[in-house]
Amino acid sequence: MSALREPPRQAEEDLDLADIVVQLRGLRTVSQKRRYRGAPPPLPSREIIVDLIDDLVSALYPRHFGPADLAAKDVDAFVSRTLDSALHALHRQVELELALAKEWRGDNRIDTPLRAGDLVTEFAAALPRVRALLDKDVRAAFEGDPSTRSIDEIVFCFPGFAAIIRHRLAHQLHKVGVTMIARIIAEHAHSETGIDIHPGAEIEEGFFIDHGTGVVIGETAVIGRSVRLYQMVTLGAKRFDADASGVLAKNYPHHPIVEDDVVIYAGATVLGRVTIGKGSSIGGNVWLTRDVPPGSNITQAKARNESFDDGGGI
Repeated sequence: MSALREPPRQAEEDLDLADIVVQLRGLRTVSQKRRYRGAPPPLPSREIIVDLIDDLVSALYPRHFGPADLAAKDVDAFVSRTLDSALHALHRQVELELALAKEWRGDNRIDTPLRAGDLVTEFAAALPRVRALLDKDVRAAFEGDPSTRSIDEIVFCFPGFAAIIRHRLAHQLHKVGVTMIARIIAEHAHSETGIDIHPGAEIEEGFFIDHGTGVVIGETAVIGRSVRLYQMVTLGAKRFDADASGVLAKNYPHHPIVEDDVVIYAGATVLGRVTIGKGSSIGGNVWLTRDVPPGSNITQAKARNESFDDGGGI
């Protein structure tokens, strides 16, 4: 009976944790020596970044995401306190990112941590513009989705709006050169909403993602005004350029340009630096690898019946 009550411990007794710890330390040391010139610098905190972005969202929409008992007379004071706290936290995280980048790249042209204040100030100054863009995004969602009953429902409930709020904040950080923190924000939004928008993507006003699950928007994508995407749409790269040694090139345009007033329906895939002309409609599950003139209506049937010299479909 005692054997039934007590789990066998032989496997645990045979386990040499001390040896495993030594091996892991050795692997960390080798990895860090490859990346850094000296001792590994402290890293930004993902937890702090997620918390401060939530605070910034509540400062942008205090009635929705602020305290439940927030009175109208207290809104400005709440926004001021929240911004002050969030921006101070962001300042420290930017310092850590800049110090890490300088150590990792060994490049004197990289901003020093002393530049963190200037970058956070530039980011903060853009917050009214971010709110103005978001108001046009939420209006586009309300006008484009017959299922919704109010603006408040969109702000509270729509994953597409939650993703675009965080994208517009992340994009501002990406623009001023704070790329790691921007990517942390984007990946957290991805995990929460199922929508993957690289913070480098340029998205104009009136953007609406309906449903949203599985949407992917690449780093160098450019999206015009009043564009609507449905679930499982990909704006991706067709191929990656590499140098003679096989190292992938970076920082060059390799994602689509989507002009104003375009609708892209569920499951469509658009790859490469192609342009979808203004006012076009791209049907569900279309695979698109070439330019589309303004006002086009592309469906699967048209894609199957057309022949193009790139061999990649329409």
